[in-house]
Amino acid sequence: MSQTSLLSTWQRMSKWVGGKWMFSQLVCLKAPYFGSIYPRFEELRPGYCEVRIKKWWPVLNHIGTVHAIAMCNMAEIAGGIMTDATIPVTHRWIPMRMSVEYIKKAATNLRAVAELTPIPTFVEAAELPVTINILDAKDQVVCRAVITMWVSPKKG
Repeated sequence: MSQTSLLSTWQRMSKWVGGKWMFSQLVCLKAPYFGSIYPRFEELRPGYCEVRIKKWWPVLNHIGTVHAIAMCNMAEIAGGIMTDATIPVTHRWIPMRMSVEYIKKAATNLRAVAELTPIPTFVEAAELPVTINILDAKDQVVCRAVITMWVSPKKG
C-alpha cells in the first residue's frame, strides 16, 4: 500500500523545527473551518492521529469550559486525518454520521486521539467506524465521538 500525500507531508514536515505547526496550518488551509479551534497535530501514522487544542477564549462556552462543538471539530479533524493517512491511495473517504458523548466538563487544554485497531483491509466500499477520545490535561476522557466514514474505491 502506497502512502497518501498527506501522510508523506506529515512525515517530512514533522521533523522540522515548527513543522508540526506548519502542517496544522496547511490542513486548516485545505479545510478552513477547522482553523476556528487552532489545532496542533502531535502525531500521525496509519491507524493513529493526535491533535491538541488550548483552552482559551475562542473555544470557550458561556461557563468557561471548552465548547461542545469545538470538541466535535477536534474529533472530526483527528478522525478524518487519521482516516486519510490510513486508507490506500486507491480509496477515498467522507464522513457519514457522527455520535457524540459528552462525559464531563472540558476545563483544560485538550487532546483528541483517533485510533483504529486493527486496521482493516480496504477493498470494497464499506462503512468504517472511527472512535475519537478527547482527553483533558489529566488524561481523563471528557468527550467520545464515533464517526462513521464511508470509504470507497476511487473511480476512474
